[in-house]
Amino acid sequence: MTTALLRTADELHARVRRGRRAVVMTMGALHEGHATLIRTAREIAGPDGEVVVTVFVNPLQFGAGEDLDRYPRTLDADLELAGRSGADAVFAPTVDEVYPGGEPQVRVSAGPMGERLEGGSRPGHFDGMLTVVAKLLHLTRPDVALYGQKDAQQLALIRRMVRDLNFGVEIVGVPTVREDDGLALSSRNRYLSPRERRTALALSLALFAGRDRHVAQEALLARAREVPATHARAEALSAIGESRAAADAHAVAKAAPGGPAAVRAAARQVLDEASRLDPPLELDYLALVDPSDFTEIGDDFTGEAVLAVAARVGTTRLIDNLTLTFGTLGAAS
Repeated sequence: MTTALLRTADELHARVRRGRRAVVMTMGALHEGHATLIRTAREIAGPDGEVVVTVFVNPLQFGAGEDLDRYPRTLDADLELAGRSGADAVFAPTVDEVYPGGEPQVRVSAGPMGERLEGGSRPGHFDGMLTVVAKLLHLTRPDVALYGQKDAQQLALIRRMVRDLNFGVEIVGVPTVREDDGLALSSRNRYLSPRERRTALALSLALFAGRDRHVAQEALLARAREVPATHARAEALSAIGESRAAADAHAVAKAAPGGPAAVRAAARQVLDEASRLDPPLELDYLALVDPSDFTEIGDDFTGEAVLAVAARVGTTRLIDNLTLTFGTLGAAS
């Protein structure tokens, strides 16, 4: 497949459209996580549709002292990866093409949800992100746009903007892609030295520890519900050697702290240990939140929640998250 490199919106609009257009928005420095997004877009668009990958490092979403200047720019390699993954075109506009009058005076506000977690650590970040996403949606005119779930708060805000402002586009979230050791793929991973990368593994390990604690507690509670701890039941079970298992399940389920507090504690233990490594992990936040508004959930919460973490290793800031389901057995990443 020959992948076209387009620099202006006029070039993109001049293309003949047949079928659905699926857009994957990136800041470049593409990796296997982006490739997964592009392959998914290809499946959604189908053989008669079109997949467009945008490559644009958006200055509005970088704050003072962040890594705008050193953010990797690898357009030739990006074009090659996009083509191998099924893209028909790469739209790589200049800053002047996206912001022809300079920084826009009118911007999209992320509202209260954009001030939490990532927004609290990076003031104005989500306003800049939503502004450029809105502009790129208008410039590319897709039927469907795909974003990675690794940036869970970003994905939630884009979905909210599209719903609240009546954008006529379908938003699809694609699961996080990880290295074999569990580290979530990120363009910023290339900044990490070998020692820093070992420390950075604590982000995913903390999430997995929280997930495993949750699954174990749910399994114990399910076992306790299945085997009531009555004297008559225990006598009947003793004949086939199950009374001890029933008693243990009840005892542990009753005594061990469970729910959101246990998930947070298990994850924080891993992060605390990583803070003593060399180089250390510097935690920004660990949160267990409702994905509808990114507020912390209570102990009586039921449904899906996002366990999110952000930390700095050396000069590199990384984020990661998992989705957990409370009220029924199960957890998914």
